[in-house]
Amino acid sequence: MTIDLVDISVTSPGRNFVTLKITTSDGVVGWGDATLNGRELSVASYLRDHVASTLVGRDEDRIEDTWQYLYRAPYWRRGPVTMAAIAAVDMALWDIKAKKAGMPLYQLLGGASRDALRVYVHASGADYASLHDAVSAYVDSGVTAVRVQTGIPGLGQIYGVATNKPGAKYNYEPAKRAADGSSATRPVEESWDTRKYLAHMPGVFARLREDFGTDLRILHDGHHRMSPIEAARFAKDVEPYDLFWLEDCTPGEDQSALRLVRQHSTTPLAIGEVFNTVYDYQTLITERLIDYVRSAVTHTGGITSMKKLLDFAAVYGIKSGIHGPTDISPVGMAAALHLGLAIHNFGIQEYMPHSDTTLDVFRTSYTYDRGFLHPGEAPGLGVELDEAAAGAFEYTKAYLPVNRLTDGTMHDW
Repeated sequence: MTIDLVDISVTSPGRNFVTLKITTSDGVVGWGDATLNGRELSVASYLRDHVASTLVGRDEDRIEDTWQYLYRAPYWRRGPVTMAAIAAVDMALWDIKAKKAGMPLYQLLGGASRDALRVYVHASGADYASLHDAVSAYVDSGVTAVRVQTGIPGLGQIYGVATNKPGAKYNYEPAKRAADGSSATRPVEESWDTRKYLAHMPGVFARLREDFGTDLRILHDGHHRMSPIEAARFAKDVEPYDLFWLEDCTPGEDQSALRLVRQHSTTPLAIGEVFNTVYDYQTLITERLIDYVRSAVTHTGGITSMKKLLDFAAVYGIKSGIHGPTDISPVGMAAALHLGLAIHNFGIQEYMPHSDTTLDVFRTSYTYDRGFLHPGEAPGLGVELDEAAAGAFEYTKAYLPVNRLTDGTMHDW
């Protein structure tokens, strides 16, 4: 059988998603996630204008060959737009293959290596009291791993902290629309001061350990906002508080920066949500400069390439920490869960629950229970897009915020 139809959907049930639909000549449908936060229409255009016509008539079963064709044929390789487009095609073809086999996708990837996937959730607060309340609620619900972010005294709104108002409910949504809900015209600019951050955060971890003990896995994201020497100092300062990982402590483009951090600290390091191929990791993995691979299946070429990347990492004892925020659609999340269940070197899965509105548009079979996820037993990925429901939510332009230092300089990240 061959690929008969290729359709692209852009919908915004609370936030923007790009979804690829492949229909085979015998009527089987596969779904893929091509969402690229803040640049969604770029990927939709790439798929619609440059990829879709090249897929029609191709053998649906030749997943590896199709992946190589889409990666090598355009001459312009890599990059988030290209790799998100390839990922969507790859997911959809795996979805079709598993549906035809009558199995959940993880069975075709070697079967389950564990019963369920430990997740980490996001807790933030403008001050310690708000953060404590957020963490406490998760711990009471059975969660065993929490990423913590907090406001910094003297600064206003900070990326990664939902609000700078003490006591406000945590509702992480970093891509900003206009205040009235219409399309944004430009990114929001936030102020940043690394010295204040370095002085404040170790004390936050100290209080968390005092209040929640040593069993809770505590994670933290630096959002690429430290220089190598600042990151080395920070990683050393937080060693007594036993972080599960310090994520994105330096800008991702400079792989060698993490050598300096490694020389000064044993704090585990994670990076990669802005990476797109195995080549972005080559130095980091072979020199063991990281402990966790943070790429999203959606942004790194799909299941085919992510499995290769994680198998490569496994040779060096490095584990997965697959990116899973709400700017990955439920289709992309399902792909991550099937892959995570199958691989040997699973570490932890990021989990941010999608809104009820999103889940009215994307029908899912994966389940969450007290800090663990499972992809479910439905054939394929186990996620379907309700196209009629999706049509009610028009694309609305939104951007991630940008940082300026307090002296007005645009920050490196």
